[in-house]
Order: sequence, then C-alpha cells, then structure tokens
Amino acid sequence: MMDQAEKLRIMARNMRQQVEAEITGETTPTRIICISSGKGGVGKSSVTLNLGLALIEYGQRVLILDADMGMANIDLIMGKVAPYNLYHIIYGDKRLPEIIQEGPKGIRFISGGSGIAELANLSKEELDELVASLSSLDGTVDVLLVDTGAGVSHNVLAYLFAADELLVVTTPEPTAITDAYGLIKSVEARQPGKQISIIVNRVKNAEEAAAVSDKLLVAVRQFLHRDVHLLGFVPEDPLVSRAVRVQTPFFLLNERAPASRAMSRLAAGLCKLPVNLSLETGFSRLFSRMKSFFE
Repeated sequence: MMDQAEKLRIMARNMRQQVEAEITGETTPTRIICISSGKGGVGKSSVTLNLGLALIEYGQRVLILDADMGMANIDLIMGKVAPYNLYHIIYGDKRLPEIIQEGPKGIRFISGGSGIAELANLSKEELDELVASLSSLDGTVDVLLVDTGAGVSHNVLAYLFAADELLVVTTPEPTAITDAYGLIKSVEARQPGKQISIIVNRVKNAEEAAAVSDKLLVAVRQFLHRDVHLLGFVPEDPLVSRAVRVQTPFFLLNERAPASRAMSRLAAGLCKLPVNLSLETGFSRLFSRMKSFFE
C-alpha cells in the first residue's frame, strides 16, 4: 500500500490550501478534469466514481458531472436515481442546489442529461445566467470530474476542449488502445500540448499495464510528437463486477482490495501533478468554452 506518511502529507497540503483560501477570502478555481475513452466498455464511469471517492480520502471536495448522454449511469452505480439534470436549470425549472445529488462520503454529482446539447441553442443572456449559477460552486469544490461519453462526437469534444485536463481510460484490448490514440490525436489537433494522462484499466498485472501504456505512449510520441503522462493502472478484480451488481462503489466495499488500492494510488498521483489554474478556470470558464465550441 501507499506509504501512510505520504498520504498524510498530501492530505495536510490539500487541507492547508483550503484553509488559506478561506482565511484570505480568495476563491480557489475548481480543477476541471474530463475522464473519457476512445471506445465504450472500458470501465470509464466506474473509474470516475471510485477515483472521486479516493480523492475525498485525500481531503479533496469532489463533484462529478455525468455528461455521458444516453448512457449516464453514475447514479445507478451508487444505487441512486437523479431526478433532475442540467436541462432543468437551463429552462428555469429548477435551481442549482436542487439538481445536485449527494452520495457516499459527501461526494456530489450532477446529471448532465439532454441539457448538454441544449447549450448550442442558448442565447447569450441564457448562457450568462447559467454560468452565473454554476460559478457559485467555485471555491466550494476542489475537483470537478466530468464523465464524458466515449469516442469523438461533437458533444464529447466540447467537454474535452473546455476542461483543464484529460484522463484517457483504456484497456489491453487492441481496439481500446487504437481508439484511445484516436481520441488523443483529435484533442492534440485542436489543443496542442493539453495536459493528458493515461489510465490502463483491467490489466492482469503491472507488466501488462506497462506493455499497453508503452504501445500508446510510443505511438503518441512518434506520430504526434509529444508525450502524455501515465497516471497508473487498475488491475482486474472480481470486486468490481460484484460492486456493479449490488450498486455500490467498489472503493466502499473494500478499500484494501487490489482495485481500491489502485484508486488510492491514482488519486495520490493526481494530487501530486502540477496544475496551472488561472482565475479564468472553473465552472464559468468550462461552460463559456463549451458554448464557444458549439458556435
């Protein structure tokens, strides 16, 4: 397991940053991380939810935006049903606090639903109102994890281009590796040098994870002339499928299981990654960028 002293150091640093922000009265911009994949079926949503829970263990305040239209299932994985989504805010049916749901360990989530596509049809006044509503979350959330759909559809790319960072989830399957490369290539064409990290899911061992990541990293370096960061891997673990059946995040079922320990390592890695956040980042910047992408 991770050295406990290191875990305590990360937690102490995160808590110190929160306290300093409260004392100075300054709003700390929320870190926006998109979690995506080249193809479906690689465990992206499970990674998103359990990574969020692991980040909470490090003192991070986490909100998940389930933006996988048509396949949104974050709420189902944790045994909840989200009755409202962004659509209800856009058309004034609900206020922001009414669509935010709370899950275990204080993790919060928002269902994007069909509201994502509706961003393309908003007037400037409507967008400004939405941005003002969502920007009130800045300073109350340290990390926003956006669980996007798979592939390179217009709606998925809107999120990827608007976020601060991208986590690409893949598996050892050749098609998953190829499609992960295709996703990275699409992002690099529009935003060269964007911060991108890789998570290899469902591997037999560290050796297989290294073989998979090497294939992807070499291709990116050779053809896109850049490097991406390997954040880590998650091993095959029967606990994961059992967690899906009982609709409980596997990180909560057994924090010492191989998959859960992997999530702790991934969360620690994210906390240690250098992040360049400006005052323009956060919720307001996210949706303003998305709107400009649709225009």
